[in-house]
Amino acid sequence: MRELTVNEIAQLEERGCWAEDWSDILVDEGFSPSRMKDVLLYGHVEIGNLNGSVEVEEGFRRPCCIRNATLRNVVIGDDCLIENVRGYISNEQIGDRCYVANVGVITNQEDSTFGCGTEISVLNEGGSGNIVLFEGLTAQLAWMMVNFEGVRKLGRSSSEAKGCGSMGAGARIVGAKEISNVKIGEGCEVQGSSRISNCTIMSTDDAGTLIGTDVILENSIVAAGASVTDGAKVAGCFVGESVHIGKGFSAEGSIFFANSYMDNGESCAAFCGPFATSHHKSTLLIGGAFSFYNAGSGTNQSNHAYKMGPIHWGTLDRGSKTASGSHILWPAHVGSFSMVMGKVQSHPQVQKLPFSYVIAEGRDTWLVPGINIRTVGTWRDINKWPKRDARPLDSRNDLINFAFPNPYIIQSVLEGKSVLENLQKTHSEDTEIYEYGGCKIKQLALVKGIQYYDMIIKLFLHHCFQTNTAETAEADGSRWVDMMGMLAPKSELDSVVRDIENGTIGTAEELKGVLQQIHQNYKPYEQAYANFVMQQCGGNMFIDRDHWMHEAEEAYARWLKMVKDDAEKEYQMGDVEDEQLRDFLETIK
Repeated sequence: MRELTVNEIAQLEERGCWAEDWSDILVDEGFSPSRMKDVLLYGHVEIGNLNGSVEVEEGFRRPCCIRNATLRNVVIGDDCLIENVRGYISNEQIGDRCYVANVGVITNQEDSTFGCGTEISVLNEGGSGNIVLFEGLTAQLAWMMVNFEGVRKLGRSSSEAKGCGSMGAGARIVGAKEISNVKIGEGCEVQGSSRISNCTIMSTDDAGTLIGTDVILENSIVAAGASVTDGAKVAGCFVGESVHIGKGFSAEGSIFFANSYMDNGESCAAFCGPFATSHHKSTLLIGGAFSFYNAGSGTNQSNHAYKMGPIHWGTLDRGSKTASGSHILWPAHVGSFSMVMGKVQSHPQVQKLPFSYVIAEGRDTWLVPGINIRTVGTWRDINKWPKRDARPLDSRNDLINFAFPNPYIIQSVLEGKSVLENLQKTHSEDTEIYEYGGCKIKQLALVKGIQYYDMIIKLFLHHCFQTNTAETAEADGSRWVDMMGMLAPKSELDSVVRDIENGTIGTAEELKGVLQQIHQNYKPYEQAYANFVMQQCGGNMFIDRDHWMHEAEEAYARWLKMVKDDAEKEYQMGDVEDEQLRDFLETIK
């Protein structure tokens, strides 16, 4: 970089340019005054090579230049086009090939943290902060922050860096009204946003991020590949990889991870794990943990008992759904792949009974255990999620295990089967209604539930036989956890927590590396658990393999028939075309 010549200064002044101090302006060696017009310069400004062109939209390139702008303490990279800045750009580093047009104010304070270090409370809205926002946050680190104070300390130490506001190479900022204290990543597009304040917006060439029209984004971090569009209002949130928030959705104090999709509704203190979805107006996610979840229209929850404040919270385990108009009074915990219908007021604790229908009827809550395993919806869900992962293969930070069935689910199935069998044993044979976990269960539903759970156990063994990589693994009945997408034995997680407490793991990046290794070792862990399941069922992987293989194959065939029958039942309703039914049935193998 060099200072301007006397002749260049004269040319710039003739073109309507002015500087507070021309000696504080540095330019590229090949600088041409013809590339600047009507520009006011304050403080220290560096200007790169402006001799190239910028693609302002596909197939339309324009020459690089700076015109109609006020710049203060700005560093501009090569090949940029900056025009029509109605206010000013201050304390900003602009990367190469950026396009900035028709904006209001872009400014930064020297002590800004760009949203990093912001602490929010998820689940317990009225509690002290349990999530620390920083660039490297993942679904798994967030899950651990909620459960272990030590991980929050790692998050705080990872969010201490401060610096100048910046705009990564290839960023496009068009029509934005106000951007203050924001770091913007490579290739990011900001189109017509109303206000972005104290935020980090990550973006890469292969995972570009979009902030769209009329968006208000404050005190938040947005991961690469995400989009916040169409008047969404987001405050104190983490918006994860390939997450979409749009159509006026309002989010406060919430976190969203890989491939979640939020339109129209609102969230508060929500922990939305991978593939959490809400499309409808009048839908509120509040004080809950959700993953692989679909919210029906008008779905909401209540975290406020009007006594001690908004402190109650609940969990809908992986794969759960809520029907239109569903309302749940927290606290509650519903098992994996369950469906919740009606206004549930009994605070059900039925995590041990997955694949259930939870149905409110007046003040009573009825539970139909296991029935959701037989539905077309469950089949479609477990097959669609891997196909809908929009993240680039080489940059997936959230650890997602799509295995179905898996040990986390099966441990609940084993416990649920035992719960139902014990209810049978402890009640007379003529009992018509049983009670468990705040719910009522009819006798026939209980009997069928035991049968469904027995089938699901064998489906798990069938899955392990088909993908067996460690037949010699010793049986291991460790409890399992679902860390918002990542599945792991609790014994491994306990070891990680000890390493954090004794300082062996000292940074968030080290913790992510350890979790990645556990995630990659899933297969042998799964096989060891399968051997344990066989022992629990009275079998032996080595002696009885052929017998169990036959049992598992029969269970798998029975499951496929149930799903096909459910599809045929939907076809009989008259809205499914013949070809659509045939195409679907061909996928069930």
